Amino acid sequence: MAAETETQTQTTETRQEEPELDRGPLERWVSDSIDNPERTYRALFYTAMIVMLVTTLFPFYWLLMVALTPEGQIQDIILTPNGFNPGAFIEVFQVLPFHRFMFNSFVIATVATVFVLVIASLAGYVFGRLQFPGKAPLMLLVLIVSFFPPAAFFIPLNDLFNSRIPIIAPLLSNGTLYNTPPALIIPLSALFMPLAIFILTTFYSQIPDGLEDAARVEGTTRLGALFRVIIPLSAPGVATAGVLTFIGVYNEFFFSFLMTDGQPQNWAPILEGLLGYQTQYQTMYNLMAAASILGVLPVAILVVIAQEKIVSGLTAGALKE
Repeated sequence: MAAETETQTQTTETRQEEPELDRGPLERWVSDSIDNPERTYRALFYTAMIVMLVTTLFPFYWLLMVALTPEGQIQDIILTPNGFNPGAFIEVFQVLPFHRFMFNSFVIATVATVFVLVIASLAGYVFGRLQFPGKAPLMLLVLIVSFFPPAAFFIPLNDLFNSRIPIIAPLLSNGTLYNTPPALIIPLSALFMPLAIFILTTFYSQIPDGLEDAARVEGTTRLGALFRVIIPLSAPGVATAGVLTFIGVYNEFFFSFLMTDGQPQNWAPILEGLLGYQTQYQTMYNLMAAASILGVLPVAILVVIAQEKIVSGLTAGALKE
């Protein structure tokens, strides 16, 4: 503390000895920044926070303004709603069965997430805790597949799902997977599976071998040790992989648009519902905005819940260490 005071005193004396210079605004700002770097860091931090908040929250603010503005007055919006019409949040369910579109997306995302986590947990255990020939090339192949564009899979999958499959013919009237949940769950699970495997492999490989060995000494199998020891200790990784998969499938549009006919009874997702407020002669922007806000709510709630689980999982892991 004494040394810092002495340094500041010397700096002040040095500045007093310096001759007065005719500096411009930029030069004065640079000089002040050198003399007081903490104030500069604080100013840069607040600037970055303001930019991030504006770029992140302003689209939602604009969406809310459009939703609250009555139909036909949207073109006069500046920064506040041009009127007040909260009834748009009820009208979205009267014009279309938007709740059915939300239900479809929620069910498809939930089933795909469970399927991905089960398969990715087994694959992550193999890659993260077992040694076998070809492990590195296979892991590299998983990473390469994760970067494939979804459009590369569409033509063969679309041809397959629109072909009559004799095995499922007794279960489905037309014998195809088109307009059914598997037509979305299968390709979307395949798309998000590599990322989940990579995340879980990283977490599973960090579990000490002694914990799994102790569980096996007590009589459990490798599969039992995976679900009783490895997965609970890797809760942050499992939660991260699950949340990323759910959000990705819930927001997916490409396969969802092409694998269904857009009807809610045929498992059309939420994005099909949003497009339903646009007809050939009219676009109901206020209803589209209100439906978008309602559609975001399940994902926002999930993120809040998952964030708490991730924090608690990290804390539990730290205590066990």
